[in-house]
Amino acid sequence: METKEQIIRTEYSEVMQKSYIDYAMSVIIARALPDVRDGLKPVQRRTLYDMHELGIRYDKPYRKCARIVGDTMGKYHPHGDSSIYEALVVMAQEFKKGMPLIDGHGNFGSIEGDGAAAMRYTEARLQKITQEAYLSDLDKDVVDFVPNFDETEKEPAVLPVRVPNLLINGAEGIAVGMATSIPPHNFGEVIDGVKAYMKNPDITTAEMMKYIKGPDFPTGGIVTNQDELLNIYETGMGKIKVRGKVEIEQVKGGRERIVITEIPYTMIGANIGKFLNDVYSLVETKKTADITDISNQSSKEGIRIVIELRKGADAGNLCNLLYKKTKLEDTFGVNMLAVADGRPETLGLVPIIRHHVKFQYELATRKYKTLLARELDKKEIQEGLIRACDVIDLIIEILRGSKNIKDAKNCLMNGDTSAITLKSEASRKKASMLNFTERQATAILEMRLYKLIGLEVEALIAEHDVTLKNIAEYEDILTNRGTMARVIMKELDGMKKSYARDRRTAIDNVEEAVYEEKKIEETEVVFLMDRFGYAKTVDVATYERNKEAADAENKYVISCLNTGKICIFTNTGQMHLLKVLDLPFGKFRDKGLPIDNVSNYDSAKENLVYITDLASLCGCKIMFGTKTAMLKQVDGAEFDVAKRTTAATKLTEGDEVLLVAPVTEGATLVMQSAKDMFLRIDVSTIPEKKKGAVGVCGMKLGAGDELTNLYMLGNEDAPTVTVKDKEIVLNRLHIGNRATKGVKK
Repeated sequence: METKEQIIRTEYSEVMQKSYIDYAMSVIIARALPDVRDGLKPVQRRTLYDMHELGIRYDKPYRKCARIVGDTMGKYHPHGDSSIYEALVVMAQEFKKGMPLIDGHGNFGSIEGDGAAAMRYTEARLQKITQEAYLSDLDKDVVDFVPNFDETEKEPAVLPVRVPNLLINGAEGIAVGMATSIPPHNFGEVIDGVKAYMKNPDITTAEMMKYIKGPDFPTGGIVTNQDELLNIYETGMGKIKVRGKVEIEQVKGGRERIVITEIPYTMIGANIGKFLNDVYSLVETKKTADITDISNQSSKEGIRIVIELRKGADAGNLCNLLYKKTKLEDTFGVNMLAVADGRPETLGLVPIIRHHVKFQYELATRKYKTLLARELDKKEIQEGLIRACDVIDLIIEILRGSKNIKDAKNCLMNGDTSAITLKSEASRKKASMLNFTERQATAILEMRLYKLIGLEVEALIAEHDVTLKNIAEYEDILTNRGTMARVIMKELDGMKKSYARDRRTAIDNVEEAVYEEKKIEETEVVFLMDRFGYAKTVDVATYERNKEAADAENKYVISCLNTGKICIFTNTGQMHLLKVLDLPFGKFRDKGLPIDNVSNYDSAKENLVYITDLASLCGCKIMFGTKTAMLKQVDGAEFDVAKRTTAATKLTEGDEVLLVAPVTEGATLVMQSAKDMFLRIDVSTIPEKKKGAVGVCGMKLGAGDELTNLYMLGNEDAPTVTVKDKEIVLNRLHIGNRATKGVKK
C-alpha cells in the first residue's frame, strides 16, 4: 500500500531560526564550552575516558596516539580526527596547561609554535594525577553514563574530577555568539580555596583571594594589575595585564644586554617570532638606535631571548619601549564562561568553587552509597559463612543427603528437609531450623573446604570486623555532612601534598611603562632625490664637497632640518608627509630608499607634481593650478598637519593638479592649453582660498580643450616653448584678464 506524501507548509524564516538556535546550542553545550563540574570539553572528556578504557594508565607502556584518536572517534566523538588529536596534544603540553593531564612521548610541539608530529609517530598515556583525581571512581557509580552517538557504547556525562580543573587548567573556546577564556591557576592555591569555601560557604571574593591570589600561567611572567583582579574574579570578566620577566646582564666592555627569561602567556606560539620581528622593526624605523642584535637562545631548559645593546644605552628605558611597542607586555582577556546546570553562564571565582564543591558532595554521596551497599552485601555473606562454620557438620550431612543443589539450597534457606536424607531425627530437627538468606546459601554452597581451617575462620571473623567498621564509617559519612566534608578535604590535602608546586607567575601592581625618547640634535641636512624616486639625506659639508655632481644627478635638492618633514604634492590633489628622519642619512654615494617605501606616496597610482620641505611652506602662499584651469592661492601654514596624507586641494571629477608652486611678489602665470591657446595673467588677480576649496576659473577653455602646462614666471624669467616649430617667449606674452579665452599661437 502506497503512503501519501505529506507536505508541511511553514514560514521559512521560522524554520531557519529554529535550526540555527539548535545548531548554536549544540556547539555551545556539546563542543566548545567546558562543564563547570569537571572543567572539560566533550572532546577532552571522551579522550581521557577512552584512554582509561584502553588501559593506558600512567604505570603502563605508552600507546600510539593514532590508536587513541581512532578509538575515541569511532566510539564517542564522531568528528574530525585532527580536532581530537589537537585536544590530546594540548592536554600534554606543559606550557599551555597548568597541570598536564596526558603524558606525551615524542614531538608534542614547542612553546615557539612548532606543531606536534603526526599522530602515527607520537605516543601517550595518562598522567598519574589524571588517573587518581579524574578517573579513579568511575567503577563506583558516581556519575551518570549516557549512550554514545550511535547507542552502541556508554560514556560518562561528566568525569568524577576531584579537583577544580576549570581553574587549575583554565579553558579557551569559541562557540556561537560567545567565547570562554579562563586563565590557569596554581594547583595548591586552588585546593586551599576549595577548603576555605567548605569551611565558610559565605566567603567573599576578597577573602577567597587570600588563598587564590590570581592566575598562575605555566610560562611565568608578571601580572601587573593586581588591584583589578578583585573585580575580574567578582564578575568573571576583565583584562589581566601580563609582562615577561626581564633581567639586565653586564657584558665585557661596559655594555649591557636585556635577557628575557619568561614570556607572557599570550606570547606562546607564533607570537614569539612576531616579538622578534617587532624588535627588528623598532630598529628599522629608528624608534631606537641602542639595539645592536637580538637572538633567541631558548632551549629545553627554558626561554632565553637576548637583546644586545650599545655601550651607554639606557637598558631600563629600552625595557619600557619593549613593554609599550611589543608583546612583551600583553593583555589576557578573561571571560569565565562555562556550562553550569546545562546552560552557559559567566561565573565569578566563588561561584565556580561553589559548583565544584556541590559536585564533590554529589560524588561522595554516590560513592559511599555504592561502597556501603557492597559492604552490606559482604556483611550478609560473612555472617552466613560464620554461622555455617558453627554447624558445618550438619551442613555436610545435608549436602551428602541431597540429590541436587536445589534441594540443598532450599533446606539451607527454608529448613525444608523433605527431600533430604539425614542420619538422625536430631539432625532433621536442627536442619529444619536453618534460615540462611539466598546470598548466604549460595556462598555456603560455593565455599571451599580449606575455609574450614582454623586460621581461615579467624581471618573471616577479622574480615567481618573490618566490614562492620567500614559500614559504620560509611553510614557516618552519609548521614553527617561534616564527616563527609572532612573526608573530601583529607583527599584534597593528599593531592596537594603529591602534586602542588610553587607559583610561577608573580602578581603585583606595576606602573605603566613610560618610554622617554632621546631628543635628537637638530642639524641642517640636504635632501637629495633622483629621477627614479630614490631619496636620502646628507650633511651640508658632504653636499658642498659634491655640489656639482649632486645637482646634476638629482632631480630634487632641498636644504632642510633633520627633524623636519618633506611635503610631496601629487596630481591627485593629495599631499603626503615624509619625516626626514625616516630617510637614510650617510654617504653621498649611498643609493637611498624609494619614497614609496617611507611615505604613503604610490608612484604606480599618482604622479609627483611638487616637493619641498614643510618649513619652507609656512609663511608663504602656494599656487595651485589644475587641468580644467581652476586656480587658487593657499596659505602654506594650512599644510602643517599631523596626518601622513591630507587633501591639498579639492578636485572636480576628471580633474588633476598640474602646478603647485610658491608665489613670489610680482609673479605672472602663463596657461597653455592643448589647442595652443595661451593666457598670461598677474598672480595677484588669483584670490586666496582654503585648501578644501576648488578655486576660481583662470582661463575660459573651448569645447574639448584643457590645460597641458602652467608656468609661474618671476620678474627675470624668460622661458620659451615651441609651438608648431615657432618659439614663443613666455614673458613677452601680453598680460590679460583672468577667466578670458587667451590668444591662439
